[in-house]
Amino acid sequence: MFARNPRNAMDSLIGAATRIDGDVLFKGGLRIDGQVRGNVTAEVGQHSFVVVGEHGRIDGEVRCDHLVVNGAINGPVHASELLEVQPKARIYGEVHYKVLEMHGGALVSGQLVHHDGVDKVLHLAASEA
Repeated sequence: MFARNPRNAMDSLIGAATRIDGDVLFKGGLRIDGQVRGNVTAEVGQHSFVVVGEHGRIDGEVRCDHLVVNGAINGPVHASELLEVQPKARIYGEVHYKVLEMHGGALVSGQLVHHDGVDKVLHLAASEA
């Protein structure tokens, strides 16, 4: 009944008493309850899941598949699948998402850019001379 979903397993934790000055590259699940001063980027081609806890803070760009925010992000956000913005979340920066779930009380200060995941192909008509 409560089987663990390995796609959403938390592989790494940045604890509340931890501050990282530099970029973080990860794969799998990452929970941030501390502070990151740098970019948080998921490894390309791997399923990725980030949770920013209520007291977590990121000062930099975030790139992942699935992002849940209840803390603060100062920088651009790129969630290729789902972005969940919980009640105490504060995001300051441009937000790129495929699916957005925003709870009452959350704050997003920046441009919201929807991506449907379909590559847009430009077809040019050839003119006959």
